[in-house]
Amino acid sequence: MRKIFLAGTAMVLAGVGSASAADIYPAQVIDAPIYEAPVSQPVAAASGWYLRGDAGYAWNRSSGVNFLQGGLGTWAPFTTATLRSSYSIGGGVGYQINQKLRTDVTLDYFSKADFRGSTTGGGALAGVCAGPCTSTDLSSVSGLSLLANAYVDIYKQGRFTLYGGAGLGGTKVKWGDLANTACADDGTGCAATDIHGGAKGWRFTYALMAGASVDLSCNLKADVGYRYRHITGGAMFKSLTSNGYQGYNKSLASHEVRGGLRYSLGGCAQEEVYIEPAPIMPAVYK
Repeated sequence: MRKIFLAGTAMVLAGVGSASAADIYPAQVIDAPIYEAPVSQPVAAASGWYLRGDAGYAWNRSSGVNFLQGGLGTWAPFTTATLRSSYSIGGGVGYQINQKLRTDVTLDYFSKADFRGSTTGGGALAGVCAGPCTSTDLSSVSGLSLLANAYVDIYKQGRFTLYGGAGLGGTKVKWGDLANTACADDGTGCAATDIHGGAKGWRFTYALMAGASVDLSCNLKADVGYRYRHITGGAMFKSLTSNGYQGYNKSLASHEVRGGLRYSLGGCAQEEVYIEPAPIMPAVYK
């Protein structure tokens, strides 16, 4: 009996010792990330009033060019009519309404674009044309466009922005004197060159724009874009025999590639941008 008692006592004491040794080791730690709510941080961005300057190159077209046949009193189209390319330069002032929308007023000058046309007809002309004649007509056109424009930023990624816009206004068109020379188609001779005075005046104009800008700094942007400009038609040159006009066109259109700069006068405003913070890793005991 005494041996059995001693053996049981030894087993009990061994279990108590094992339990005490287990209590000495620390508990396991499991890291569980906890995310805080996003916080706002001010960053620099341009806003308010801005100035702009642009230069460009335009491919031009004059459509519906007609002239009044003096002897017949009827209108006839030019057989050929081409308008060469020209340069443009301008500036303006605008306002950045919000992050997506801005407006500006621009004044652009487009340089002289050479016009070359021809007409054909028959009958005697100053004793030169006994038969069919071809008349060569040379002139040029320039103008000053005043437009009110609005733009929408379509897409923005980092420093780059894509935009689209439209404008309405007027253009003061100035046609140069037209030199008209008629020559016999059979090569027998040419008449003296007649000079018709050029026409000028304001014409309704609209424009469509698209382009991209890049932030050079918080208040300076570089801009590259395309503009389609449509100018309504009107008189081109005067008549030799009356105070009226003898030549007209239906419209002037140009496809322009432009580059420029926009400078914000408001400095660098502070906009609130939400930033996702780094996760906090509290200790969780198990």
